[in-house]
Amino acid sequence: MTDLAKTGPAFVEMAHRIVWCTAATVDAQGRPRSRVLHPIWHWNGERLQGWVATEATPIKRTHIDASPYISLNYWNPAHDTCVAECRASWAFDDETRAVVWEMFKNGPAPVGYDPAMIPNWDGPTSDRFAALRVDPWRLRVFPGTMLLEQRGEILTWSE
Repeated sequence: MTDLAKTGPAFVEMAHRIVWCTAATVDAQGRPRSRVLHPIWHWNGERLQGWVATEATPIKRTHIDASPYISLNYWNPAHDTCVAECRASWAFDDETRAVVWEMFKNGPAPVGYDPAMIPNWDGPTSDRFAALRVDPWRLRVFPGTMLLEQRGEILTWSE
């Protein structure tokens, strides 16, 4: 097990470099459902927190209501992978949505983007725009060099 002070920054570096992840939730019957999402992560030196700018579709809302957990799995062709197992919670208040909107709009390349480019998102208070907060309880960072060259370090942290 690696401490969060080492694993958190390594996770953010890899996740922000890869950008897109497969996100899995579970429905009320315990069946998994996956989709692709684009989280942005913030490491403050002590705590890691992620945000997803998304639409709170009925399926996503039902899944998070049934089980407030989400698995976020990143992969790239070099076989770099990192996974965040998280508690998930919706933020629908205007203040939080405005903060998350600006987080993405002013985020570093390649993870940052202007959310206004998404159809039907005319601003942070748009009816179609929601912020999903993700708080990891487990992280794993696995550089592809471990598979191909037996070089690097696998980092795992858990609460």
